[in-house]
Amino acid sequence: MALVFTALGMPQTLAGSLPATTLEGAQQDIAVGPVASQIAIKMLGTNGGGFFNVNAAHPFENMGAAVNLIQMLSIFVIGAAMTIMFGRMVGDERQGWALLAAMGVLFIIGVGAAYWAETQATPALMAAGVDPGAANMEGKETRFGVAASVLFAAITTAASCGAVNAMHDSFSALGGMAPLVNILSGEVIVGGVGAGLYGVLVFAILTIFVAGLMVGRTPAYHGKKIEARDVKLSVLAILASPLAILIGTALAASTEAGRTGLQDAGPHGFTEMFYAFASAAGNNGSAFGGLTATSDFYTYAQAAAMLIGRFLVIIPVLAIAGSLAAKASAPASVGSFPTNGPLFIFLLAFIIVIVGALTFSPRSRLGLWPKRPLAGYFEGHEIHV
Repeated sequence: MALVFTALGMPQTLAGSLPATTLEGAQQDIAVGPVASQIAIKMLGTNGGGFFNVNAAHPFENMGAAVNLIQMLSIFVIGAAMTIMFGRMVGDERQGWALLAAMGVLFIIGVGAAYWAETQATPALMAAGVDPGAANMEGKETRFGVAASVLFAAITTAASCGAVNAMHDSFSALGGMAPLVNILSGEVIVGGVGAGLYGVLVFAILTIFVAGLMVGRTPAYHGKKIEARDVKLSVLAILASPLAILIGTALAASTEAGRTGLQDAGPHGFTEMFYAFASAAGNNGSAFGGLTATSDFYTYAQAAAMLIGRFLVIIPVLAIAGSLAAKASAPASVGSFPTNGPLFIFLLAFIIVIVGALTFSPRSRLGLWPKRPLAGYFEGHEIHV
């Protein structure tokens, strides 16, 4: 991949900078370095840390439409392939395709909603006399425009990557909600390399349990009986990240140390804090962009969120794996719930959405109720998700 990026013109050198003469005749040092190799690692490994400060919006890190497309595909390629690998490991490739299909349904809905929102003018632009049908280009690279910016934002937040080619803080309300929801889902819409697979498998176990309750049969997944201990561990893994996100956001919103780093007041500022903890707990790395998170409060609070969001998920997942591996495998029967068809795909996508909705929808009301400490802080501001 590094060779591909180098061939397309991305810098790959050990030099720190190169001298250049501007159109006005001034001398300028242009930062370069081993960019191509680092970007290949950043994208394929879903790391997200850019070589340059503006990440994939920098012309040396993302030179145009072709490189932008390759980078987006690189973010998804390994995570998506893991689902097919899983299907082959369990002896039924359709099982992997079913997981990927559920991910695809949620991804397409998010991209569609965000694209529609960003092709409309924001209320502020319309108040300034801009055509309501005008696209929202604030915070976006003109080389990529709305479509490529929205698609990149949806991919990077769905895949636990964190690389960005646009400022998410400048997206409209619905446009900014889509990448945030991707993170809040547990980043199981493809997800990171490996992490996305075990994340969606935890939801699959919960889905099988719910389906078993609906039909009155003992739930089983690939011949392994799903028992109370497995369900409890799955719930613990699913709730670990929300625990870190909601507690961290509550502390930030209710303390002066947390509010000091905000760029915007009102609910939009609240979302900056909320996005920061979601990104940290979800191991994403992208930012809403308006929050200055360099204070001691955010350093320690986000470090704790990362610790909880990663290890409190991994430990129960490993426990589930050990539990299922120790169980005898029973062949599928007429009463078994099929986990490779449209009904399972629908139920899995529905469970992912409903768990996220029940967990995070109350956060939109924080600080907006009367008698809340932050009521005055949010008063008189436009609600921005």
